[in-house]
Amino acid sequence: MTSQDTPPYSPQTLESEVQRRWQEKQLFRAVGDASGEKFYCLSMFPYPSGQLHMGHVRNYSIGDAIARYQRMRGRQVLQPMGWDAFGLPAENAALKHGLAPAQWTLDNIAHMRGQLQRLGLSYDWSREFATCTPEYYRWEQWLFVRLWEKGLVYQKLSTVNWDPVDQTVLANEQVVDGRGWRSGAAVERREIRQWFLRITAYADELLSGLEHLAEGWPEQVLSMQRNWIGRSEGAEIRFPLATGEGVVKVFTTRPDTLLGATYLAIAPEHPLALAAARTQPELAAFLERCRHVAVSEATVETQEKEGYPTGITVRHPLTGQPLPVWVANFVLMGYGEGAVMSVPAHDQRDFEFARKYGLPIQVVVVPEGEEIPSGILEQAYTGSGRLVHSGIYDGLDNETAKARITAAVAAAGLGRKTVNYRLRDWGISRQRYWGTPIPMIHCPRCGAVPVPEKDLPVVLPTHYHLDNPRSPLLDDPEFHQVPCPQCGGGARRETDTMDTFVESSWYYARFTCPDAAAMLDERAARWLPVDQYIGGVEHAVLHLLYARFFNKLLRDVGLLPADGRHDEPFRRLLTQGMVLKDGGKMSKSKGNTVDPQGLIDRYGADTARLFILFAAPPEQHLEWSDAAVEGAYRFLHRVWRLVHEYGQTPPPLPATLSAEARDLRRLVHQCIDRVSSNMDGRYHFNAAIAAIMELNNALMKVPGEAQADLRAVLGEGLRSMALLLSPFAPHIAEALWQRLGQEGELSFAPWPNADPEALQSSTVTLVIQVNGKLRERLEVPADADAGSIEAVVLAYPPLQKHLAGLSVRKVVVVPGRLVNVVAQ
Repeated sequence: MTSQDTPPYSPQTLESEVQRRWQEKQLFRAVGDASGEKFYCLSMFPYPSGQLHMGHVRNYSIGDAIARYQRMRGRQVLQPMGWDAFGLPAENAALKHGLAPAQWTLDNIAHMRGQLQRLGLSYDWSREFATCTPEYYRWEQWLFVRLWEKGLVYQKLSTVNWDPVDQTVLANEQVVDGRGWRSGAAVERREIRQWFLRITAYADELLSGLEHLAEGWPEQVLSMQRNWIGRSEGAEIRFPLATGEGVVKVFTTRPDTLLGATYLAIAPEHPLALAAARTQPELAAFLERCRHVAVSEATVETQEKEGYPTGITVRHPLTGQPLPVWVANFVLMGYGEGAVMSVPAHDQRDFEFARKYGLPIQVVVVPEGEEIPSGILEQAYTGSGRLVHSGIYDGLDNETAKARITAAVAAAGLGRKTVNYRLRDWGISRQRYWGTPIPMIHCPRCGAVPVPEKDLPVVLPTHYHLDNPRSPLLDDPEFHQVPCPQCGGGARRETDTMDTFVESSWYYARFTCPDAAAMLDERAARWLPVDQYIGGVEHAVLHLLYARFFNKLLRDVGLLPADGRHDEPFRRLLTQGMVLKDGGKMSKSKGNTVDPQGLIDRYGADTARLFILFAAPPEQHLEWSDAAVEGAYRFLHRVWRLVHEYGQTPPPLPATLSAEARDLRRLVHQCIDRVSSNMDGRYHFNAAIAAIMELNNALMKVPGEAQADLRAVLGEGLRSMALLLSPFAPHIAEALWQRLGQEGELSFAPWPNADPEALQSSTVTLVIQVNGKLRERLEVPADADAGSIEAVVLAYPPLQKHLAGLSVRKVVVVPGRLVNVVAQ
C-alpha cells in the first residue's frame, strides 16, 4: 500500500469502534474468585462535580496505563470506578440552581461517566457505585453501631470551627486565613456536641505501620503522617489551685524546665477561664473576641499573641510558689487539657508573650560552659545543656534532669511520665443535610441508643428542595420523631450526618465485593490490599490516614484477615503532580483552564492520554503545552501511516540476518528493554514513550523495497511498537494490532520480552582519551583484544591531530570501555 492509499487516521471514529468492541466483550470485568496473581489498581474516585478537569485526566490516565501494563504481564487486574457523592458542594449547588442535591448529583454522575468512558479507561464498570446510595452507606451505619458497642464511638461537647454561612462545622484544614474554605465567612468557635471516632486508640499502630510502607510510599507522605500523629514522650504535671480546690493539668516534653515556669496559659474555652469571666467584663470581652478566631493550629501560630489575666493562682508542684494563670489565644482546648506550662526562657512563644505582658523570665538551662543572664535575653534558648537556678537539680544535664524531675512530681502525687499525641479523635458530625445519617437515637430516659441492625439503613430523604443552608432534617418530624428502640417512648433521631471522609475511607474495600450481602465478604481478602493507589498529595494526611484507620477497624471487627498482609489498605502509593498552565495551577478564576472534552473532541482520547503521560514524570507538575499536544497527535499519525504502508503479511524472521537487519533488531529490543524497565514499579511513562518515539523514527528509515530480512525485522518492530504503545494510546494500538494481522485483543496480548541475543552488538564504542581528556570515540569489534585495539586506535586518523608534537609513552586499554593514550 502506498502513502496515497493509506486510510486517514480518524481518532473519533476509530476510538468509538474500539470502545464498542471492548464493551460488547466486557473485556475488563475482574473475576473475583479466580486463581492466579492479582493486581488491584485504584485511582482516587472523583467527586461528581459535573465536569472532568485535566487533573482527572492525568490521574486516570496514569492509573489506566499501569492497569493495562499489568494486564499484559499476565496478572488478573481489578480497576474499578465509582463516585464520592455526598458533601457540601452538592448542597450549595442545589441551593444555587433550585434542585434537590440527589438530582444534581445523579445528573452529574451520568455526565462524568460518559466523559470517563470516552477516554477509553479499562474500568470494570460492573462494580460502579455512588456513596450516596443506601446500598452503600447502610454498611458504614452498621459499622458505626459495631464501633459504638466496642467503645470506639462517643459523643462529647467540643470546641469547633463554625461557618455561619454554610451552617456547619469545619475541619481545621477547611479554615483558610480564619475563613471558611467555601463560603469565605469568618469562622466562629462554638461548643457543640459532636460524634467522634476514637482514632487515637490506633495512634501507635498507625505510626509503626508507616515503617512497613516505606518501600512503596513517597517519603514526603510518610513524613507528613508521622508529623500529624505526632508522638511525643514527656510528663503530665498537675498544678494545684491556690484555693486548694482542684488542679490544672498540663503536658510537657520539657519537664527539665519545670523550675523555669513563671505562669500558666489556658485556652479561652477552659472552664477556669469561663468561670472567671462571669465576674470580669473585660475578660469576658476578650473571650468573645477569641470566639471569632478559628481553632486550627495554623491560625493560632500566625495570629498575634494576646492574653488576659484571670486572677487565678496555682502553686508550683515542687516549690509551692504561686504562679498566675492567664488566658492566651494561642492555647487550644482540643489539645491536651487546654493548658500549658509557660517557660519563657526556653520557649519562644512563651518568651514573646512574657515580654509583651511583663511576666518573669527565669533561665534554668544553659549550654555547657556558658551563662545566659535572664535580664538580657533576646530570644528563648531551646537547646540542651545543664540546669541552673533549679535547686538540687543544678549541674545536671537536661536529659538526666527530665527523669529526676518527673520522678519527683510523681512522688508528690502531682505528675507522671506519659506519652502524648498530636493526633486527636476524629470528629465526624456535620450539621448539614447531604450526608450519611448517623444511626443513633436520643431518648430522654435511655440516653443515646443505636438504631437496631434490622432497621438499617437509616435512609436519607432525597425529596427536599433547599432554600437555605439549614438542614431540612431538623424540621422534618417524619424523620426525627421516632420511638426509642429500648423503652418505646418518644425519642429524637440524630440529625447530624457523617463527614464525607467516612465514605471515602472504605470505598476501596467495597469495590472488591460491591454486591455483597454484608459490608465485605471473602472476596475482599482475595483482592486487598490495593497494589497501586494513585491520587494527589493533598490527600496525604486526612484521607490516607483515615483509610488506614478504617482498614484496621475492618480487620478488628472480623471483615479482613488478621494475618499481617491486610493491616494496610494500599501497598504502593503514587502521588501525581498538578497540571499547570502559564506557570500556575489551572483554575477558572485564573482563566487558564483547558477543557478535556474539547481536547478529546479535536484530537482524540489517545492524543490526550499520550500527551499527559509524556509531558512529565507522574510525580512532577506538568506544564501545559499546546505545541506538545500537537506533537503527540502528529506522532500517532506517523505510526498509523507507517503500519498501514507496511501491509498485513510480514515475512518470517530468517535464521541469519544481515548486519543492517541485526542493527535494526537490536534497536527494537533495546526499546522493549527500555520501556519495560521504565514500567516495572517506577512508572517513568515519559521515558518509556520517548523510547517508542525513537524506535518509530528508526523504523521509518527502512526503505519500502528493503531486502526480506530487513522487512521481517521491520514487521517485528511494528508489532512490538503496537504492544508497547497499548498502555498509553490503547485505541490506536488495538487497531494497528489488527492491521498487522494479529489475532485476539491486544489488551490481553503478552507483553514483549527483550531478546538477550538481539541486545548484543558485534561492535562497541570506545572512548578515546589523551592524557585523561576525552578526544574521540571509535567503534571496534566487540571481541577485539587489547593489542588489536591499541593498533587500531594509534592508526585512527582523527586522533593524529591530538597527538601532533607529542611522543606516545603508554596506551592503557580498558576493553569495551575506553583507551587512554599517555603522551609527552
